[in-house]
Amino acid sequence: MNVNFDGKKVGIIGLGVEGLSSLKFYKSHGAEVSVREIKEESQLDKEVLREARNYTSDFLFGKDYLTNLLIFDIIVRSPGVRPDLPQLLEATREGIRLTSNMKAFLDISPAKIIGVTGTKGKGTTTTLISEMLKKSGDRAFVGGNIGIPPLDLIDQLSRDDWIVLEMSSFQLIDMQKSPKIAVVLMVTTEHLDWHKSTQEYIKAKANIVSHQNQEDFAIINVDHPGSSGLIDKTNAKKILVSLFKEQNPGVYLKNEIIVRNVSGKVEEILPVKEVFLRGRHNIENIAAAAAAVSIAGVGVDEIAQVAREFKGLEHRLEFVQDVNGIKYYNDSFSTTPETAIAAIKSFTEPLVVILGGSDKGSDYSELGKEINLATNIKSIILVGQTAEKISKSFDRFGKYKDRVFEGQKTMQEIVAKANSMSSSGDVILLSPASASFGMFKNYKERGNLFKKEVRSLSLRPSD
Repeated sequence: MNVNFDGKKVGIIGLGVEGLSSLKFYKSHGAEVSVREIKEESQLDKEVLREARNYTSDFLFGKDYLTNLLIFDIIVRSPGVRPDLPQLLEATREGIRLTSNMKAFLDISPAKIIGVTGTKGKGTTTTLISEMLKKSGDRAFVGGNIGIPPLDLIDQLSRDDWIVLEMSSFQLIDMQKSPKIAVVLMVTTEHLDWHKSTQEYIKAKANIVSHQNQEDFAIINVDHPGSSGLIDKTNAKKILVSLFKEQNPGVYLKNEIIVRNVSGKVEEILPVKEVFLRGRHNIENIAAAAAAVSIAGVGVDEIAQVAREFKGLEHRLEFVQDVNGIKYYNDSFSTTPETAIAAIKSFTEPLVVILGGSDKGSDYSELGKEINLATNIKSIILVGQTAEKISKSFDRFGKYKDRVFEGQKTMQEIVAKANSMSSSGDVILLSPASASFGMFKNYKERGNLFKKEVRSLSLRPSD
């Protein structure tokens, strides 16, 4: 791969994981690179900043970070930076190229690309696809929103490789190219603290298929209106995924067996009861992954083997431990009402649910309905900024009177309270339906602290 930016002035906007990756990439390919960051220097991750200083000494921090952008030939936007900021729009009007880590990767990658988006299940499905490709003997990589900026991988890739990209709405919002194989999972609403509307969020998601042509493939979950509405947004060949209706071509559920009909041949993949992962939403993820790898020629035996063995990703409905007959599950990655609903529906055992966190504009009415309908929820622990909104979404003075608890300020207090209300055979589920900021640095810290406290319980003698 020959990529040369000799003599080009490149501005990196935002110094997070992707910003650092972009800095390394453009510097290593000859560019003069400057970093602009809205945070003050003292607010930045010290390790990230220290590494960034190995590649440039040109930084501008603070509220004036977007001044004098017209000196650049290329501006690289990090995912949290909106592309319609006035200074960025002015730069593009002056002929300066506005790109991103993801956009640059799609322009230059030699590998075969599968893109995955949706409100829930992106990371799990991305990983499933990669594992199924590997099981078939292919060389496959994962990148994108799953935590590995794609430009970090560019120098390792060849034309024979596959790369599976988890693509968020932040990355897709200004995308002008779609992957050859695009997977659209359940799409509802999220990030309304960043997106201007639900319509903008869904339009951003649509970019994963809207630039495809008739030689491309779009795999679309048709069980959810937000995703099924994207069928008309693409010119690609469509393979549909459903748990409720047979699809041709498609991957679907029939008599509790996952079935594929992708190339005119109906084949059973495996019964749902053999899948290790909990929850119907994970059956959707497996079906979508099966559709994607079927295009790549992966056989049903390889697909089934991965589905049986895959234990899931950390912080995604992750089984932590059985402590005195009580099973603890860490679903800290659940930052929306929809993900919490899916998690609650994954269990029939008596359930203690831990909900709440920081607010990003979500509507909790559907979560409230699910809580009211559930017959197995024993108690609810509400924490953080969204506790009141979640509380108002269900009838806490009806069936849950005296079974809703608030006031726990630390994860140690939260886990201790949950444990005190549980007995052998119960499940304690952390599925916050909210972001983590305020009480915790991020969802990973929240999940890791939950696991730490659960494991500390197992070290104590039982009563």
